Amino acid sequence: MGRIISVSNQKGGVGKTTTVINLSAALGERNKKVLIVDFDAQGNTTTSLGVSKKSIRNTAYEMVIGECRAVEAIVATEFKGLSVIPATKKLAGAVVDLLDMENRMLRLRKALQQVKEDYDYIFIDSPPSLDMMTLNALAAADSVIVPIQCEFLSLEGLVEIKDTIKRVQDNANPALKIEGILFTMYVARYNLTSQVVGEVKKFFPKLVFETVIPRNIALSEAPSFGKPCVYYDRKAKGSKAYEDLAKELIRREKKSGK
Repeated sequence: MGRIISVSNQKGGVGKTTTVINLSAALGERNKKVLIVDFDAQGNTTTSLGVSKKSIRNTAYEMVIGECRAVEAIVATEFKGLSVIPATKKLAGAVVDLLDMENRMLRLRKALQQVKEDYDYIFIDSPPSLDMMTLNALAAADSVIVPIQCEFLSLEGLVEIKDTIKRVQDNANPALKIEGILFTMYVARYNLTSQVVGEVKKFFPKLVFETVIPRNIALSEAPSFGKPCVYYDRKAKGSKAYEDLAKELIRREKKSGK
């Protein structure tokens, strides 16, 4: 049975979508079967994978409110081993629709259980907010990857997401754990970078990924071509970083016996 990993941070602009797309693509190239759940109403993950929103019948919205099964919302991409449950702006309405539903925090978890055994990994691209959608993503996940930028405000955001994870553990998903903290938009020459990295490692010494994701123009350009960076420019530093992250994730799993 596969693993469900939510990529979450209540702070926006930290590289959640970039991480979901490129880590998934790198794992797909390593012969892993991967499903992405675009759970952000902006639908940036969907667009970045070259999926046309105009041609979509079922999306994450229909799935989470129970109008379709997960398998009916899955769209195959042109990239090896990689499929997606897409999102459109309709997903924004799910926050209101879920309020009157039973077990509203567990809707996504229930839906994904039906397809979990079909994939090695299911990655959830969470919205940059603390609402019912983020809580659903965390309640559905086995673990969480927390991407953060190397800036001091990220430390505050890290405390907030840790508190949110504890809340979900207490109320809906006691087995949820932090998979790792991932530094994004990393610039080694900045003094601030080393200061922030040092602070995070001091408080979370066993949770920080060895791999860091550099600030890289190819990572920014690739979505406009509807491709993960590893397909847009394989030689780019960003591509290599996500390939290294995929290797590190697999290595960690083997070490822990998952």
